[in-house]
Amino acid sequence: MMYLAIFGKALAIVATVIALTRIHGVRSFSKMSGFDFAITVSIGSILASTVMAPGDTVWIGVAALVSLFAIQFSIAQARARGWVPQHVFDNRALMIMDGRIVLEDNLVKAGMTPADLRAKLREAGVTDLDRIVAVVAESTGDVSVLQGSAKDASEISEMILRDVTRKT
Repeated sequence: MMYLAIFGKALAIVATVIALTRIHGVRSFSKMSGFDFAITVSIGSILASTVMAPGDTVWIGVAALVSLFAIQFSIAQARARGWVPQHVFDNRALMIMDGRIVLEDNLVKAGMTPADLRAKLREAGVTDLDRIVAVVAESTGDVSVLQGSAKDASEISEMILRDVTRKT
């Protein structure tokens, strides 16, 4: 009987997460900022504690999940409307290379080693350092490698690098 109750609670709480994810969107589990990571870990904790807790805790778990999704949705809406600056909840994107010049202080601030940087360059298919326009450590932890010619580097759209911190 206990196993059947655990199965029932697991089914109910997973169904709630699926329903809330369908309503709120996949951002809940996409590439994550620090805030999104905290929400995702909290969701996992609620799932586990609801399923394993004795008694009838499924509605408490459902209420906690609805609350977390509501908080995440509210903050996303506030950020989208400009009511809360993005950097309050997310790391800032950080320029690691400006052309072929490695910005050593930014490399350290991003928690990357020169070996990490070389690996990301290889992963992006870089074969010539002169083709690098910029390398950016994104707020999600990804590393973007922008490539082009010397002409492209001088003509890169300011919009592309608008939120990137160049010097720390």
